Amino acid sequence: MLYKRSSQLFAEAEKVIPGGVNSPVRAFKAVGGTPIFVKSAKGAYLYDEDGNRLIDYINSWGPMILGHAFEPVVQAVIEKAKLGTSFGMPTELETQIAALAVSMVPNIDKIRFVNSGTEACMSAVRLARGFTKRDKIIKFAGCYHGHSDSFLIQAGSGAITFGSPNSPGVTAGTAKDTLLARYNDLENVKALIEANINEIAAIIVEPVAGNMGCIPPNKGFLEGLRQLCTDNGILLIFDEVMTGFRLARGGVQELFNITADIVCFGKVIGGGLPVGAFAAREEIMNYLAPLGPVYQAGTLSGNPLAMAAGLAMLQSLDSDRAIFQRLEEKTAYLGAGIDKVLKANNVAFTINRIGSMISVHFDAAPVVDFQTAAKGDNETFKKFFHGLLEEGIYIAPSAYETWFITDALTYDDLDFTIRSIDKVSKTF
Repeated sequence: MLYKRSSQLFAEAEKVIPGGVNSPVRAFKAVGGTPIFVKSAKGAYLYDEDGNRLIDYINSWGPMILGHAFEPVVQAVIEKAKLGTSFGMPTELETQIAALAVSMVPNIDKIRFVNSGTEACMSAVRLARGFTKRDKIIKFAGCYHGHSDSFLIQAGSGAITFGSPNSPGVTAGTAKDTLLARYNDLENVKALIEANINEIAAIIVEPVAGNMGCIPPNKGFLEGLRQLCTDNGILLIFDEVMTGFRLARGGVQELFNITADIVCFGKVIGGGLPVGAFAAREEIMNYLAPLGPVYQAGTLSGNPLAMAAGLAMLQSLDSDRAIFQRLEEKTAYLGAGIDKVLKANNVAFTINRIGSMISVHFDAAPVVDFQTAAKGDNETFKKFFHGLLEEGIYIAPSAYETWFITDALTYDDLDFTIRSIDKVSKTF
């Protein structure tokens, strides 16, 4: 494929935007080459500035669960924009989407909307610290909760790609309050708690990791975290920015029947517009200003366009209870097809999947945490990425990212993808 226009646009962007991108993982540093500039998208497809059509497996990193330019969301935004784009005052829409979200997700009484997943996770940790009157948190190596200082301690995805898991600009004082654990390793978590008795406010975790590739929790891991938190007065925070409203109507809490104390949302809840949220039971949420002492604010929080998009998306998911089964079936079909052709071509690999999240790791050993994810063959991944791009298929330009399946994908799209992977893998 030709990417002449994209290359020109990237050269222009580099002059005025650091690295030519507004989010590092877009820069193709992990795979080489020039980022693709998108002109439009519809359903399961991207259309770039050179006129190429690409089957999309990142779906704006998750929110396009029903496909790009989903008509109810587009119309909701258009109609709301005609009435004004921002007020900095309450609107009825905020209450409507809040009520719907609370009705869909188990174990939450109140929800507050913010502008990104980063903001949601940052606010959730502040709230946990205020509620427990403790300072330290536990996070897991390879889990990414946004670029807030507390989280850039061996973070996943872009931070791995760029080889700087401990980012300059994060102070030693901040870093000392973040304790790092191994994902899927309860004994490691237990040891950290025992070494910091009565000092830990929260454990924050991606209940299904998506920023070191897709890594589901081992059996008993989330249940064990829940029990450790209950026994030690620690709040359990589920970062469901990726998984919320995607893996089930009520997210991972519903999927595994496990209760979190605070849940963070993003992606799907905004219908493709910049929205995040965090939610909990009433006694915790009432610690937030203006009711309580924990301050959190945002001038554009609850923006009417974002609320309109999010409400239309959640209403669509709420009214179509079969959506999650369809997504599971499509993802399983894709996974089985990839497994078959990679085995036939003698490629060392592991496929992880759950619901509508899937990733291919180029290592034969099980991938269960950051350490095992890091063992993947990145040179093979680069060939895989560029080979699929040539076939008209777009996956994340990083080996440390999950793929997201959208309901707009047809089985013809999936079959074409499997055939393309067969073709590409013969060149390894």
